[in-house]
Amino acid sequence: MTKNTFFQFIDAINRHNVEAIYSLMTDDHTFIDAYGNQVVGKNNMKAAWIGYFQWFPDHKIEITDLFAEENKVAAFGFASGTFQNKKSETNENYWHLPAAWKAVVSGDKIRRWQVYADTKRPFDIIEKNK
Repeated sequence: MTKNTFFQFIDAINRHNVEAIYSLMTDDHTFIDAYGNQVVGKNNMKAAWIGYFQWFPDHKIEITDLFAEENKVAAFGFASGTFQNKKSETNENYWHLPAAWKAVVSGDKIRRWQVYADTKRPFDIIEKNK
């Protein structure tokens, strides 16, 4: 069940299906970003996902390795996206980075979602496009 829930969550993210993401989060869902910042509550995260997909409408997660034990998953792979789909010949608004994720599953929902990645490039792209 743990791996299945994890992959359903990844699939919902890759399809940018905010309603599916929302339905897979516990009410007390906690998101932790690469800097340790936390967003608590599935309603807050629903708004955050909507905003994130506006920034990166082609955001994608690719999983290359996965380890699961009891209700925890550790996954490794890549994340990518293009800022507001502003594509150019030089792909200056596109990023593709190694990343890792930790998930804690409760029943058939994600209770905690933590991202580990160097997010400097995506933030630099956002700043450049303001």
